[in-house]
Order: sequence, then C-alpha cells, then structure tokens
Amino acid sequence: MQASQGRSAGLGLALGSAFAFGGSGVAAKPLIEAGLDPLHVVWLRVAGAALVMLPLAWRHRGLLRRRPALLAGFGLLAVAGVQACYFAAISRIPVGVALLIEYLAPALVLGWVRFVQRRPVTRAAAAGVVLAVAGLACVVEVWAGLRFDVLGLLLALGAACCQVGYFVLSDQGGDSDDAPDPLGVIAYGLLIGAVVLTVVARPWGMDWSLLAGTAGMGGTEVPAAMLLAWIVLVATVLAYVTGVVSVRRLSPQVAGVVACLEAVIATVLAWVLLREHLSAPQIFGGAVVLFGAFIAQSQAPRPPSGPVAAGGPEALPAAAGDGTAPGELSAGHRAP
Repeated sequence: MQASQGRSAGLGLALGSAFAFGGSGVAAKPLIEAGLDPLHVVWLRVAGAALVMLPLAWRHRGLLRRRPALLAGFGLLAVAGVQACYFAAISRIPVGVALLIEYLAPALVLGWVRFVQRRPVTRAAAAGVVLAVAGLACVVEVWAGLRFDVLGLLLALGAACCQVGYFVLSDQGGDSDDAPDPLGVIAYGLLIGAVVLTVVARPWGMDWSLLAGTAGMGGTEVPAAMLLAWIVLVATVLAYVTGVVSVRRLSPQVAGVVACLEAVIATVLAWVLLREHLSAPQIFGGAVVLFGAFIAQSQAPRPPSGPVAAGGPEALPAAAGDGTAPGELSAGHRAP
C-alpha cells in the first residue's frame, strides 16, 4: 500500500513537472517576439531560478564537498547542456525535428538502464517509449519543413543525451539514507548552469528595458515582468523540483516517458493562450503520447535504490542528458 501511494505521488509530481515545463513556451514566446533574444530568455530563466534557490544552495553547501561530481554533472548536462545544444540545433534544423530528436531521451534512458546498469526493462516500458515518440512525431508535425543537416541533427541528439543526464542524475541515490537532498542538487545545478550560460548568452548585450514593458499574448498585452516571473518560478524552480522528486519515486525510464507529455501540454497551451492552430494530426499524436505514457508508468518496475552507475556514488554517465512546443515555441521544457 505504501509503495502504491508513493508511486501515485510520484506520478502526480511527474505530471505537475510536465505541465510546468510545458507551460514555459507560451510565456517565453511573447518575450522573444517583443525583442528578447532566445538565449537571453534562457539565461534569465536559469539565472533567475538560481537566485531564488541561492538560500538552499547555502543551506546544502556540504554537497560541494560530498558530491561535487553530481553537482557538476547536473549543472552541465541537465541545465546548461540541454539549453545550449537545443538552441544550437534549432538554428540549423526545424524546431519540430529538433524537439522530436531531443525526446528520444526516454529510449536512450532505457538503453542506459538495460545495458549500462544491467537492470531489466519491461516490454510495457519499451512499448510506451515507441508509442510516445511516434505520437510526438505527430504533435510536432515533424514532416513540416524537414531538411537534412548533419550538424543540426548531431546537436539535437546532444540535447537528447543531456536530457538523459537529467533523468539519470535525478535518480542518484534513490531513496537511500545517504541520498543527496534534491533541493540542494537543483540549487547548485542551476548555479553552475547559470555560470556556463552567462558565457554563452553574454547577457551584458541584452536590452533590459524590454522587461519593463509589455508583450502580446494571444492579442492581450501582458507585463513582461509577469511572464518572466512565471518562467522562473513555475517553469524552472517548480518544474525542476517536482521533476527530480518524481524521478526518485518512479524511475528514470518511467519519468522519461511521462515527460513526453510536455510537448502535448505545450501544444494545447499554445492553442488556448496564443491562438495557435491545433491540427488533427497533433490531436491524434497527443492521444498516442498519453496512451504510451500510461502503459509505461503502469507496468515499469522501480529499480532498486543505490548509485546510478557501478563504480561508486560519484560515477557519472558516459553519455547523458528540456522540450518546447511545436512550431515557433522555441522556449519550452528544459530547453526554453
């Protein structure tokens, strides 16, 4: 009974995280259309969240001594790596294509669990991944504007690998007594990510006056500062906290499939709030993603607690890994 309740709570947290991450695009797009560079929006998101989490970073400062590799991996992969690779990818290939490749992460997580951790993977989990990826192809309408660019595809695959890092590193320690506090891991991950993204985004060239104005959302003018507050507090802080805790309660492979719902949520919110058209294939794809996530989470087992990889609690994945809405929503998920 207790395990069942924990799993239900984990699923609820995963769905909450998917909603929070998926809702970042509809808030970020108006800011981008108002004149902010997408990379500057990413930097504002991560730096703002890091500032909010700064007191928790101080409270858990012992993690710097006990788990430096975990903190560095989370910051470089789960925060900065996803963002940088994704935005570099969409500069060369369509957003929908980059998003679909990034969401190959659940399949890569299964590969990590099966062949690196040597843990069993149920057929239901594998089938759920296949269905979720197929549904995502419809949600993002991957066939629209497809063109072949090797570097762009490799960058999108890099974003997928970094997203794997988010799920695998979030499971570090599981439910064991010595597991690092997830709030401390997230706080330092955001701080490290903000430092890295500062070098990439160069925010000193940003037009800060835009944040004092308004941005159009579906024909309504909304204060830019309010949109930024949503991105920082809900789409980043709340999203990462609920996401990391859900991974520990479910498992990386199950949480990874449920996270595919982010693209569906982003699409629906874009339809409602931004008046963006939702086609029949997108509606069908959303239903397929939902079904794939359901069968995966309903039967995939929770792996035993312990270090993520053999070789000690500090071991990091050799190749490890955020989603946006389709079309122009280039500011969603862990890659806002």
